Amino acid sequence: MSSTLHVEVVQKRGSQANKDFIKDVVHSYLANFVSITPGVTIKNNEFEDNLALKDHIESITCCDEEHNTEVGVTECEFVYHVFKFDIFGVETDTMTDAASGEEIAAADIWALPTEEFHGLWESLIYDSKLKEDTLRFVETAFEFADRRVDSNVISWNRVVLLHGPPGTGKTSFCRALAQKLAIRLNDKFPRARLLEINAHGLFSKWFSESGKLVAKLFDRIREIVEDQSLLACVLVDEIESLAHARRAALSGLEPSDSIRAVNAILTQLDRLKRHPNALVLTTSNVTGAIDVAFVDRADIKRRVGPPSERAAYEILRGCCSEMMARGVVAPREQLFALRILEASRFADTEGSHASLRLWAVAREAAAAQVSGRALRRLPFLARALHTCGEPPLAQFIDALQAALRQQLSDAKDLEDDSLPTHCK
Repeated sequence: MSSTLHVEVVQKRGSQANKDFIKDVVHSYLANFVSITPGVTIKNNEFEDNLALKDHIESITCCDEEHNTEVGVTECEFVYHVFKFDIFGVETDTMTDAASGEEIAAADIWALPTEEFHGLWESLIYDSKLKEDTLRFVETAFEFADRRVDSNVISWNRVVLLHGPPGTGKTSFCRALAQKLAIRLNDKFPRARLLEINAHGLFSKWFSESGKLVAKLFDRIREIVEDQSLLACVLVDEIESLAHARRAALSGLEPSDSIRAVNAILTQLDRLKRHPNALVLTTSNVTGAIDVAFVDRADIKRRVGPPSERAAYEILRGCCSEMMARGVVAPREQLFALRILEASRFADTEGSHASLRLWAVAREAAAAQVSGRALRRLPFLARALHTCGEPPLAQFIDALQAALRQQLSDAKDLEDDSLPTHCK
């Protein structure tokens, strides 16, 4: 039985070729391969003498969360997704509080797919089925809508909640998911938008008319979702701002307008479920502070924590590969994929030594629960503070470890300085 492999093809903006032609050209090209590694991207400068590919295609990415090893070309069925980047980019919706005269950036509206998010999904690495499970959830939600399953009998709201400490990639994941859906569901929804709501700003103490701001914002959102041919992904970052505003209002610390605003946004989110083309994505940095009324509305709730040893290794391996590709690090060795490293299927080479050394750094980072954001900052710090010139990979990995230990030491100093004197 053949497996499915999704192939995403970025068509050049100036290309006038139809999608069937693009699919045929790409299929003929991939048929020359014996096997394909999911996650690999083939760029325009790698197409050699294939003029059809060079003239019409920016890149080809073979991606599927169900495969983590090479798959034989004859053993899989290709599903092609051909798209161009949307030229409209992002616009910011601003609103003015009538009482204070202050202006707030209420939402950023992204036209998808955008070049800004290209490759973001592939760059996010988790030692769990977060990507696969979330994609399946969304696909099932839209399938239920297509089949007109009675939501009074079977409840689903098309609401995703990601929670966990800062720096773990929750917002990036939501953006990447919206981009992925814009590509995968292009036949169903020819256009897509990601609306990033600034929840923290809406409930800021400086805005006394939050309820009216919420109403204005959702009037704008409704204008967008009324177009049934458009996929609308609504991202609410820092959803715990709802709970904070509700508690503050009930305790008398904030005007009653705050709780009206909280109730208003919950009501507006409920109304979005009437639109089969709408999906709500939310994040929270403080799990215990999420509004209980909202938690009950979320269909899928996933914790996104700091990278595990395995995830940290793959993140750092990708960072080192990028540094070598850009000529910052001497590109002489190859770092092994984790599955090869764990199976000890490699010769005693400089590359194997470097891979084992990087694995040690990854384990140290995971033990300290270093966030994904901090991990991706290490190559910059290593280059800036702990090495110079064009160092060989082994030397650069030593610099990575030095940067990691320096960052942990700095964090400890900062923590100590924040303690009251009598606690030191």
